[in-house]
Amino acid sequence: MHKKDLKVRVGISIGDLNGIGPEIILKTFSDSRMMEFCTPVVFGSTKVLSYHRKAMDINVDFLGTRNLNQLAPRKLNVYNIWKDVIQMNLGKPSEEIGRYAIESFKEAVKALKEGKIDVLVTAPINKQTVQSEDFDFPGHTDYLAQELKGKPLMMMVSEEMKLGLVTDHIPIKYVASQITREKLRTKLETIHQTLQRDFLVEKPKIAVLGLNPHCGDGGLIGKEDNEIIIPLIEEMKNEGYFVFGPYAADGFFGAGHHRNFDAVLAMYHDQGLIPFKTLSFHEGVNFTAGLEKVRTSPDHGTAYEIAGKGLADPTSFRNAVYLAVDIFNRRKEYEEMKANQTQKQEVAPGTLDIKTEDENAE
Repeated sequence: MHKKDLKVRVGISIGDLNGIGPEIILKTFSDSRMMEFCTPVVFGSTKVLSYHRKAMDINVDFLGTRNLNQLAPRKLNVYNIWKDVIQMNLGKPSEEIGRYAIESFKEAVKALKEGKIDVLVTAPINKQTVQSEDFDFPGHTDYLAQELKGKPLMMMVSEEMKLGLVTDHIPIKYVASQITREKLRTKLETIHQTLQRDFLVEKPKIAVLGLNPHCGDGGLIGKEDNEIIIPLIEEMKNEGYFVFGPYAADGFFGAGHHRNFDAVLAMYHDQGLIPFKTLSFHEGVNFTAGLEKVRTSPDHGTAYEIAGKGLADPTSFRNAVYLAVDIFNRRKEYEEMKANQTQKQEVAPGTLDIKTEDENAE
């Protein structure tokens, strides 16, 4: 099947084989309607998926391939990258299994860079078992930042809200030192661009949370809000950005203020992720904004405690597939709109050389 005949090609890294990754993948694509708007391909092996399909009695067909240029439409494709017979022990962390998870991820990223898939959706990994000399990263995002162009920003997306982070997977004791004017500006510019390009919001409104309790109480509880965050917000407002805050995080979400903005920027991981998961758990999606390519993932981990029991909820993973496809299509629409605007500006009124019949007659 020729590339032009395929829908959006969704590459999927299989995640931790002992976790719920294979289960939520199989459950998602057991609904044949998913194939109406995308062509999925899992990077792993048919043997692994067969094992999980049998263990949890999931009714879904898939097709193995060794050629990413020959993906079957309306099928769950499996790009076989292992010939090994893998010993799985569902619900148990394993460094050996972690190596397979990263091999799947790296192969998928390679395919993404080479244009053999259009978007990437990553199933959950165990950040401890994947560590090795070949993969010394806190998680997916840091590796993607190395391999792809752009300035990555961790953004959580749901119907309830869109939330970005200034800092993500770092110890809390380092957070304050990472809140710099330069980093804050970069994150806000990335969110602004993402809302315009990936969500087609013409004039994004962004709320910024304070770093310290009560936004520092005028400097009594930390000076970062007064000395860094407030001046930058004012500066960007003067440049035409719709940036507001800082807002004290403790009451912001409870009062529902997040609904008044297109996105919220939190200073650190738990400041943003706790309210997000409280309001959107099982439905939210982790989107790596700011990159040249689209990558999404579910908003949960390997869930070893329920692995192999058939209890995993595929909603977040399914939403990750939806969002990846939607963003891919919106980016094309955005580029077309920009091209049309540029064309209109180049052919401004009164600039065309149009001759009248009398002038032509001469």
